[in-house]
Amino acid sequence: MIRKRLTGAAALTAAALMLTACSSGTLSGEPTSDADGADSGELTPITVGLLQIAPAAAVQLGIDEGIFEEHGLDVEVQLGQGGAALLPAVSSQSIEFAVGNPLSVLVAASQGLEMSIVAGYSQITEPAPSGIVVMESSGIQSWSDLEGKTVALNAVNTQGDLTTMAQVEEDGGDPNAVTFTEIAFPDQLAQLEQGHIDASWVPEPFLSTSLATEGATFLGDPLAAIDDLYTMVTFSSTAYAEANPEVVEAFAAAISESTALAMEDTELYRAAIVDYTGMPAEVVETINLEKLSGDLDRGIIEELSAMALKYGFVDSEPDLDKVIFE
Repeated sequence: MIRKRLTGAAALTAAALMLTACSSGTLSGEPTSDADGADSGELTPITVGLLQIAPAAAVQLGIDEGIFEEHGLDVEVQLGQGGAALLPAVSSQSIEFAVGNPLSVLVAASQGLEMSIVAGYSQITEPAPSGIVVMESSGIQSWSDLEGKTVALNAVNTQGDLTTMAQVEEDGGDPNAVTFTEIAFPDQLAQLEQGHIDASWVPEPFLSTSLATEGATFLGDPLAAIDDLYTMVTFSSTAYAEANPEVVEAFAAAISESTALAMEDTELYRAAIVDYTGMPAEVVETINLEKLSGDLDRGIIEELSAMALKYGFVDSEPDLDKVIFE
């Protein structure tokens, strides 16, 4: 199945290993399988790759609140420029864990990169934390109206274009007649207003900013093509997970506690988002928050994998018994 693109898919290359160091903890040695630091007083050093976006702030919140230390972990954060950039770093064990979109993990696994999802992280919710914006003057009122149109995303061959194709087909349109182009989130609104693109897929806070623009309207959230779809999951390399099950268990537990805290105390969580992302507090106060949880529903991953195969994002489905670490 051919999908028309204005730009090619990002390759998993060595350049993707370029990560910017951030905060928290000091990587003082090689990873160890000893995760009983909470009892012995010694912490296991690990590095986790994150994107500098609002939901990822819950990890930093957990670090700041001492949750990871309680589980015997000394965490250093490294920031990646995109989900694909984190995959080779995790695969090579340059970093032990990362939080990123599950489709990238599935695609990597289907290409022979042994990756393991070790916990959930964030899921879509209502009101939508991301979605497609169009101009009223475009005449686009339904998903099938995107047929023959150009939709901007921050990266192609991701969950944004995959689920948009599914929504278009569900609405009776031809998903292969939609053109997807890569434009950075901050630049999409201007391109939309000038008519260089027909639709823009953006997350918060760009979604709220776009919808506050005269003449802009919300088409819908393409990610809703799969109920409760994970926008991000927590993953590691299969080799590291199998060699260090105690560390994986401790990290997954800390992720669960950190995300639970974020959901229970949204005021604290929003403050963490401000600190982590640098977004103005008044903006963060109004953005729609995704549902955060360390729980992992295998059925959702199975549905995403099947959808990726249907639309040619993978040539064959990965073995989920290997991809999902239990």
